[in-house]
Amino acid sequence: MNQIVKSNGIKFGLIMGILAVILTAAIYTIDISLFTSWWLGLTLMFVYLIIFIVALVSTKKQLNGVMTFKEAFTTYFLVALVGVTISTLFNYVLFNLVDPGAKETLADLTAKATSEMMAKFGAPQSEIDKALEGMEEVDNYSPANLAKGWIISILISAVFGLLFALIFRSKPAYKE
Repeated sequence: MNQIVKSNGIKFGLIMGILAVILTAAIYTIDISLFTSWWLGLTLMFVYLIIFIVALVSTKKQLNGVMTFKEAFTTYFLVALVGVTISTLFNYVLFNLVDPGAKETLADLTAKATSEMMAKFGAPQSEIDKALEGMEEVDNYSPANLAKGWIISILISAVFGLLFALIFRSKPAYKE
């Protein structure tokens, strides 16, 4: 593996992971109900997208403007792997060791937000009750569910990594 790719992937992954920890801690401290906010989720996705782009641009620049598909994908994937791992570990510690009661509060807030959203879209009360019943049975911050979320995040990142690798790779020169 190219040393520039490896070091940039790890460096930007650490930046992403540390930023995720800081933002999660800030949201937890300021107002836990913000975790249920759709606009905050979109904002965080946009911030992480910027980190991915900066990582790819920086890597390509350090490679003198020539980056293969594999190098672009590996950079993206390493950033995601490191960042998601740090974030997942922090969520485990916060919601299982530091303040286990917060996950119940968050589950209640999520159920309320889901109920309101479903009602706004005209779902019948029976469907809302069914959805809420299913939510009560799930501990989103259990080690198993955090691991499942980690795997899903890595798989989704791999798909986006393929797309970004296509965009950021150097185009092959065609000879006539």
